[in-house]
Amino acid sequence: MSTTKTNPGNYFEDFHVGQIIRHATPRTLTVGDAALYMGLYGPRFAVQSSDAFARTIGYPSAPLDDLLVFHTVFGKTVPDISLNAIANLGYADCRFEKPVYPGTTLSTVSEVIGLKENSNGKTGTVYVRSTGADEKGETVLSYTRWVMVRKKDEASPAPEAVVPALPETVAPEALAAAVPAIDVSRFDTNLSGSPFRWGDYEVGEKIDHVDGMTVEEAEHQIATRLYQNTAKVHFNQHTEGQGRFGRRLIYGGVVISLARALSFNGLNNAFHLAAINAGRHVAPLFAGDTVYAWSEVLDKAELPGRSDIGALRTRLVAVKNRACADFPFKTAEGGYDEGVILDLDVWLAIPR
Repeated sequence: MSTTKTNPGNYFEDFHVGQIIRHATPRTLTVGDAALYMGLYGPRFAVQSSDAFARTIGYPSAPLDDLLVFHTVFGKTVPDISLNAIANLGYADCRFEKPVYPGTTLSTVSEVIGLKENSNGKTGTVYVRSTGADEKGETVLSYTRWVMVRKKDEASPAPEAVVPALPETVAPEALAAAVPAIDVSRFDTNLSGSPFRWGDYEVGEKIDHVDGMTVEEAEHQIATRLYQNTAKVHFNQHTEGQGRFGRRLIYGGVVISLARALSFNGLNNAFHLAAINAGRHVAPLFAGDTVYAWSEVLDKAELPGRSDIGALRTRLVAVKNRACADFPFKTAEGGYDEGVILDLDVWLAIPR
């Protein structure tokens, strides 16, 4: 007798609004994970790079990179949410609730908050709100994403369409939770790499981050395995070679982390990713492509009760195989310029 004990992943018709999914495999993050993350992307923000620097300004030690935390929480969801996905369509309302330090164990729970079958009848969009918590059960991160998922049976009836209303931005009063009070007088800008603080940036300012980084096949797979992300499109050349692109697709989180690391050159002191307001993977990235990035300051905000830090709302744009001196973004017709691969709207915390 043959039985199936493997996980085939959920298809569109397996989801229902209000469904709660507790994802498997809690993950304890260590200094080893932090070192590997740094080796894969090369971020240089002083607070996450140096225990001594972090302690000097008021942290107990260097916190883990915000995106290492995000990708780990995200990775837990993949076997249940997006194993049968065609594409991850977007993000919204991502909040970093508390700093995370080496030794913390993260786990994830998701709630299905929306469903909508696509017009082709072959796929549907699933909206989920995922929450990452530490070993004490305290929330460290929460975010919404929506993903296009295959149907198992194209003849199955469409569910009632539910599309959740999502905020345009995370409110400024929610941005400082993951930053302890810091002593800005001891924030050494020689060590951080730039003299520019919150007051030195202007709304409308555009920053070409100049540097480029070429992605290799092994690197993106190591990064994706680091987060225990099991999505088939990133690993299995045997199947992906017969698919739409003929090759493995790089996990979109790799693009986000590369763009964030590249943004150091021009936003050196914006040490904390306080929130992701919205985000979209515009086009795929493949091994051998070179990533560049640029940012535009969309807004500035004072944070209630905080005189030590302020917030910059920026658009972070990643582009492949094209330098960003001309700030490629959208065409006159409203589509994206050739080469644009990421459009990310974020809040950054930066000393005042």
